[in-house]
Amino acid sequence: MLAFYFFAAIVIWLGILSLRGGLRFAAYVRNEVSKPLADFTPHVSVFAPCRGLDSGLKQNLAALFQQEYPAYEIVFVSDRADDPSLALVRELMEKQDQTNRISTKIIIAGPATDSGQKVHNLRVAVSENDSRSEVFVFVDTDARPQAHWLRSLVAPLADEKIGAASGYRWFIPVDGGLASHLRTVWNASIASALGASREKNFCWGGSTAIRRKTFAELHVAERWRGTVSDDFTLTRALHEAKLPIHFVPACLVPALDSCTMRELFEFTNRQLKITRVYAPHLWKPVLIGSLLFCLIFFGGAILIIAGVIQHRAIAVSLSLFSIIYLLGALKAHIRLKAVVSIMPTYGRELRRGRIFHLVLWPFTSALYLWNALVAAASRRIKWRGITYELKSATEAVIIARE
Repeated sequence: MLAFYFFAAIVIWLGILSLRGGLRFAAYVRNEVSKPLADFTPHVSVFAPCRGLDSGLKQNLAALFQQEYPAYEIVFVSDRADDPSLALVRELMEKQDQTNRISTKIIIAGPATDSGQKVHNLRVAVSENDSRSEVFVFVDTDARPQAHWLRSLVAPLADEKIGAASGYRWFIPVDGGLASHLRTVWNASIASALGASREKNFCWGGSTAIRRKTFAELHVAERWRGTVSDDFTLTRALHEAKLPIHFVPACLVPALDSCTMRELFEFTNRQLKITRVYAPHLWKPVLIGSLLFCLIFFGGAILIIAGVIQHRAIAVSLSLFSIIYLLGALKAHIRLKAVVSIMPTYGRELRRGRIFHLVLWPFTSALYLWNALVAAASRRIKWRGITYELKSATEAVIIARE
């Protein structure tokens, strides 16, 4: 029991630090959204890699045409001309008036051979952009940007000392299934790791803006060759150049979707496998931290149940267990409240999911532990119908295509 008390105290201390991080995240969100946007609206190229039919894809794509921004182009890129997503793109393009404000194009990049398909698509697309564009913006088609997204994402680049500006995703379950809510809570912990520390922030490939000049000077297109992760590679290039990454809370992008348990494990395992290959300094703390938490939290629950059955004193164990739980639940509450303030349009859906954030957060640590262990045993991932073997951060081998 002494060993349990000792490690429980460590977990509580880590929980206090985590709660402080949640408070900093909420304060950062409040400060950022209250600031007026910089008057910086250069011509922009928005790159949207397309493959397959995501849930709500038509609405997601339509959101790209509805941005409150003076002038920009949307570059849709896919590996093949008959990809079903492009039929929706063409339908939207026909309805959209081709004006000086918004221009569109479709690029067929062909199948990848020496990198991930998304990375290959982007490498081809960035070479065929509008010469007027001063900023490159990257977006994923499984997210649904709000109307102010593009303006908010580009504005921080008015400061030329900033390397890139990034948002992140926030899953909003559409069917209320347990797996979907668990994925939301699992992903939420990553979102709240972003904030004022620009040197520690990272780029998310589904919502990132970078000056064209910076992109060229860092040779990002060349560095993408042989990789699967566009965002980890871009983040590394910016960190090596000591260029800060500005997190834009207003660009926390809703992803309205649902998933099965199989899809949940496939998604989360893939994320940790990619993290292990491209950022092992992040994977190791996840493995160690989640292992320690699970041993103490779930082990503590077993000790308490055993104590009740055997009529032993459980007051100390129950107190430590309760403190650990309440610290995590409080952070989840603070984080969700901050996100509701960013996405008021989805306030009802977000509030409806509050109970899952308060209840499921300990189980996401167990899921993280499983993901980290799976990542230790395998580097093979399946992503949008393509199976890859991640040999290293600069070498990805395509194993199979659906």
